[in-house]
Amino acid sequence: MTLNELVRTNIQKLKPYSSARDEYQGEASVFLDANENPLNQPYNRYPDPLQRDLKDKVAAIKGVHPDQLFFGNGSDEPIDLVYRVFCEPRVDNVVAIDPTYGMYRVCADINNVEYRGVLLGEDFTLHADNLLKAVDAHTKVIFLCSPNNPTGNDLSMEEVKRVLEGFGGITVIDEAYIDFSDRESYLDWLAKYPNLIILQTFSKAWGMASVRLGMAFAQPEIVRYFNKVKYPYNINTLTQRFVMEAVDHLERKNEWVDMLVKQRAVLVEKLGTCSLIKAIYPSDANFVLVKVDHPNAVYDCLVKQGVIVRNRHAVSLCAGCLRITVGTPAENGALLKALNQCC
Repeated sequence: MTLNELVRTNIQKLKPYSSARDEYQGEASVFLDANENPLNQPYNRYPDPLQRDLKDKVAAIKGVHPDQLFFGNGSDEPIDLVYRVFCEPRVDNVVAIDPTYGMYRVCADINNVEYRGVLLGEDFTLHADNLLKAVDAHTKVIFLCSPNNPTGNDLSMEEVKRVLEGFGGITVIDEAYIDFSDRESYLDWLAKYPNLIILQTFSKAWGMASVRLGMAFAQPEIVRYFNKVKYPYNINTLTQRFVMEAVDHLERKNEWVDMLVKQRAVLVEKLGTCSLIKAIYPSDANFVLVKVDHPNAVYDCLVKQGVIVRNRHAVSLCAGCLRITVGTPAENGALLKALNQCC
């Protein structure tokens, strides 16, 4: 389907709010247009609503054109924008793998859009045919998360390709954990699949979860719709400046990723010696999903010792499972000590 067929009619007709900073290009020295306080430089000024300087930097790192990049307040903002741009409430629906990141369903509920979860295989593998069977004439979006959360595994690229080629709507691939995986990003697929949106984040590998900056990569026309619908100044000056400085230290991020991948292997090995652990699932992310006999009791036992993991026992296909984030060597050691106390 073309974007004209996919985008909600009211969004196509929407006249976006024009902020003071949208209405001029170039340099200026006197700003009397936005009713700002002239004191307390530089924080008295509204931020660049399109984050142009930061986009230029990040786009160069990611190998895309700046017009293909949208910055959101975390990845949750572009997830919500997908619904607001493409899905007519009470009419359209979205399809997603199950289990997966919970905000896809939450945003569907907030926007009053039907959400259809399709179970992965018992080994958490994607079967494109099952996903496509859930699609109908009102399906606007398919959500895929790879590496997936909470399962930790990469989805088969061949199955992902079958989804892209078998579905005419918008396909969103969430790559929040891509830096911890051996496979290449799907960013190179943007040129071939015009209805593809890829999500990434600064929260995980870059260690900036509190900064709240997510990325959406898509065709420029999709990015323009996101910019049309978003609130005018969605990324504040503090965030833009902090990340501008941080991305100059790509080697530091790579060192962190290398350390965490090595610690993941060490953690998996040591978890395998713990009598409480009944299964350890393969992970391409910065966390490990494990199975225990009494997950609620083990979770409570860890909490009492000040060690917090994520109880995923109630999630589809994850009965008995706890999700454990890879920490520092000291944190991982504290987890293993606490687990032994729970035996």
